[in-house]
Parts: sequence; C-alpha cells; structure tokens
Amino acid sequence: MASSASTTHKLNTGATIPAIGFGTWQDKEAQEPAVTAALKCGYRHIDTARIYGTEPAVGAAIKKSGVPRDEIFLVTKLWNNSHSPEAVEPALDASLKDLGTDYVDLYLMHWPSPFKTGDSLFPKDSNGKVETGDSDYVDTYKAMEACFKKGKAKAIGVSNFSKAEMERLLKETSVVPAAHQIECHPYLQQHGFVAWHKEKGIHVTQYSPFGNQNEIYSSGQNMGKLMDDPVLAEVGKKYNKTGAQVALAWGIAHGRSVIPKSKTESRIKANLEGDFKLEPEDVKKIDGIDKKMRFNDPSENFGWNFYADLDGKK
Repeated sequence: MASSASTTHKLNTGATIPAIGFGTWQDKEAQEPAVTAALKCGYRHIDTARIYGTEPAVGAAIKKSGVPRDEIFLVTKLWNNSHSPEAVEPALDASLKDLGTDYVDLYLMHWPSPFKTGDSLFPKDSNGKVETGDSDYVDTYKAMEACFKKGKAKAIGVSNFSKAEMERLLKETSVVPAAHQIECHPYLQQHGFVAWHKEKGIHVTQYSPFGNQNEIYSSGQNMGKLMDDPVLAEVGKKYNKTGAQVALAWGIAHGRSVIPKSKTESRIKANLEGDFKLEPEDVKKIDGIDKKMRFNDPSENFGWNFYADLDGKK
C-alpha cells in the first residue's frame, strides 16, 4: 500500500529527489526485509554506501519489489579506501554490481579523508591506527566527475565536508556537487552553512535526522532523546504527529531531504508520514531549539580534522 509521501526537491541537474529517503546504515542482515518493506510502503529514495555492506541487500530488495528502477532514487557512497583517482570507477562498478543496476541516481564521496588504497575498509598500521592515504579529495572528485560524464552516476556530490573544503572543491572542479549529505537535525541546525548551499545550488540531505537516537553516538547518551523534545512533542500534538515525524517535517520544510532508518515495519511506515506540511510559525518554533550539538565526529579515528569551521565542533 503506497503512502501519500510525495514531496520532492529539485537538484541542480534537473532531477528530482524525494524529500524522504530510507537510510540503510547498520544491521546488514536486517536490510533486505527493511528495504522491501520501505518500497512497499511507498519510499522511492534509498540511501546506502559501500561501507554499510548493505548494497547487495538493497539490490535484492529492489529487484524483489517489482518497483521499476526508474521510479527509485538510489544513492550510494564511495568509501575512504578508494580515494585514489584510479580506484574510483572500479569502486563504483563494484557498487553497481552489488546493487544490480547500471547507474546510481547520486554518488557521494562519503568523507573528504582518504585511507590507504586497497581492499581493506579500515587499513591499520602496526599501532592499530587507521592508515591514511595521500589522495587529495579534489582529485578523487575529478574521478567522480568522469563517472558522471559516463552516466554511471546521474549526479555526484559529497558528504561530511567543512565549509572551507566545499569552497575549495567548487573552485578547483568543474561539476558543482548536486548534493551534500550532512548531520543535521533540530539540535544541529547549521543555518548559515545550509544557506550557503542554497546560494550555490547544492541540495542538502540530512543524515541522523533524529540526532542522538542512534546508540553509537556516545556523546548523546546522557541526555533525553531529540524526538522526545518538548517543543517537538507540543508541535506534534497540533498535527496529531509524533516528535520524530515533526523532526522530519522540519527538515523538509527547509527544502532538505531526510533519511531516517528503521528495521521495524510500523516505524518505517510512521517515518514516511513525516512528510507533511508544518505552518511557518511551527517551523520557527523548532528553529529555536538548536543546541549546536554534533553527535558524529570520527576525526580522531580517521586521522582528519572534520568540521573545523562548523557548528558543534568539540
């Protein structure tokens, strides 16, 4: 049974991206039934990545669903161990093979930080530290531009870049990223950074739209869950929606895509119902609860100083 979720946003390529997507990070084994359920409910934007290990499950679920490929907006991401320019296209080819398709709608560089090139997803040195690579993200992106020109990726973009990194990328490459996927939620709103994207015609996709809901974010565990925030709950009452649904609607109201993830069919369906219209005064109310709290920062682990010029940097 398809839901009424239907808001879409325009990319700078002219393509449309559904405002609500289905995230497939974690729980590899649960993904095929989860994606199958999501497609059945009416999701048409599926977000995966090489590192998640979920591309084969996503591909199998799409095949099983009977939903035509051209009705699905499919996103995957280049992992850090394939940043050297000659490794980019083979990495995309491997993703396409696992996804069972000959193109993705959007291909993102997952992080600006390179690891040592090779088969190991987390190459380690003798001290057990991640072995970093020396590829420059500008060169990595130029190799992605070649994949875009060949049609293997209908659009390309990035994820987890700082403002300075984005500015340099725009200056030194020729294809303006179609999208930037960043941590963004009512506790980390980044209004200035988001406005900058709008100016440049770069679409923003919010990952972790429920903030510290994810148990891997150690920094958010000693506080209440974002989706239980009293302001979100109060706004939700007005529309007969949950705090989680309100958090999604807030992102959509700002012209962004949101990619919640869940394994439970009831919640998968409930998240899709976050595609509803908030009154401007309610959007404003939620704009007022920004805590500049960032939950995802693997700088130490990845050997790279992420988000140096952004809100929520520790």
